[in-house]
Amino acid sequence: MSNLKEFTKGFIKENPTLVTLLGMCPTLAVTTQASNGIGMGLATTFVLLCSNVVISLLKKVIPDTVRLPCYIVIIAGFVTLIEFLLEGFLPSLYDSLGIFLSLITVNCIILGRAEVFASKNKVLPSALDGLGMGLGFTLSLTLMGSVREILGSGTIFGLEIPFLVDSPMTVFILPAGGFFTLGVIIAVVNKLKHKKPPKEIGCSGCPNMKNCERLKKGGVTNG
Repeated sequence: MSNLKEFTKGFIKENPTLVTLLGMCPTLAVTTQASNGIGMGLATTFVLLCSNVVISLLKKVIPDTVRLPCYIVIIAGFVTLIEFLLEGFLPSLYDSLGIFLSLITVNCIILGRAEVFASKNKVLPSALDGLGMGLGFTLSLTLMGSVREILGSGTIFGLEIPFLVDSPMTVFILPAGGFFTLGVIIAVVNKLKHKKPPKEIGCSGCPNMKNCERLKKGGVTNG
C-alpha cells in the first residue's frame, strides 16, 4: 500500500506542475500542441525515473559536500541519452521541443525529487516516486496542450476539428493563453483537493464536546 501511495501521489495530491508549481518553463513553452506535451512529459519521466534509481543506489557513496553537482551530472547524462534517442527516432518531436529538451537538466522537478526523496530512500520507492511524478507531469502537460491546441488551432494531435478549425482563438497558443489555461486548471485542481468534508453527526461534531467532557468528569450528567 505504501508503494502504491508513492506512485500515485504525483498524479493529483503532489502534482509537480499543478500543486507544487515546478517546471513552469516547459509547461508554458511547449504546450501549444498536445503531442508536444506528451513528448516533453515522457522525456522528463524517463530522466526522473533513471536519475532517481541511480541516485538512490549511490546515496551512500556521494559525499554530502558535492551531492548537488553529482546529481546534476547524473541527470545531464540521462538528458543527453534521451536527446540522442529522440533525434534518431523522432526527429520531428526533437525539433518541436528544441532547447527545452536540453533544459530538462535544470528542471526543478528532477533535482527536487533527487534531493528530497531519492537521496533518502531505497531504490523501489525512489523509482515509483520518479515514475509517478513524471506521469503526473505528463498528464498536466498533455491536458494543457490539448486545451490550447483545441481552442487555439482547432485541432487535436494534428487532426482538424469541424467548426473549430475555421475560427480558432489564436490567443490560446500565445503566452497569454498559456498562463490563462494554467491558472484555470490549477484553480480546478485546488477546488477538487479542498472539498469540505461532510459534517460529522454526534458528539464528535459538536462544538460543546469539551464542555460536556468536563461536566462528566465533575460528576454532572445530562438530563
